[in-house]
Amino acid sequence: MNIKNIFCIERNYENHAKELRNETPKTPIVFLKPTYSLANISNNTLKLPLNQGIIHYEIEIVLYIGKKVPNLFQVDDIVTKMALGVDFTLRDVQTDLKNKGYPWLLAKGFRNSAAVTEFWDFPGVTEAEKTDFFLVKNNTIVQEGLGKSMIFNFQNVLEYINKNFGLQEGDIIFTGTPEGVGSISAKDQYILKWGSEIKGSFIIDQIT
Repeated sequence: MNIKNIFCIERNYENHAKELRNETPKTPIVFLKPTYSLANISNNTLKLPLNQGIIHYEIEIVLYIGKKVPNLFQVDDIVTKMALGVDFTLRDVQTDLKNKGYPWLLAKGFRNSAAVTEFWDFPGVTEAEKTDFFLVKNNTIVQEGLGKSMIFNFQNVLEYINKNFGLQEGDIIFTGTPEGVGSISAKDQYILKWGSEIKGSFIIDQIT
């Protein structure tokens, strides 16, 4: 798949905002990751910069824009595929950047920080919003999410991005993470599940 832009939504689950002691946003908070941050996590070793401080995992639903985007649209008109992804964050680096008033790119855009499973056909908004998704760390569920629990639903998110930045075929959107984010360590094993179905897995290693 040809990925053009990687849009990400920050603080889209209220309990996640609370666990990081952030205010609940009034409008979607959008940031970008470079395409070089993309990594496939279907039964792979995932290499990350473990020597740069704490790195947090954040599992998310990822939407793929597979059709031309008109001015007025419904999600089911333009989203053709979806995946599960993990937005990795260099948390110590991010905190330092925030304190200095600098952008977050160093903390969010490093290599392999936008890890995704293989994409599958989008089942439609209704089905996607009612299916639980899980991140399992070393055989323990650490995150569980449900699309209908988002502060800003798929329609809200896509309309906001399109209005302010534009959307086009090939764009993907990380739609936000539920509560339960935590730190990673070398040799951790992770599994991503959509309902009862395993969609991807990986082991953490140090980037070279």
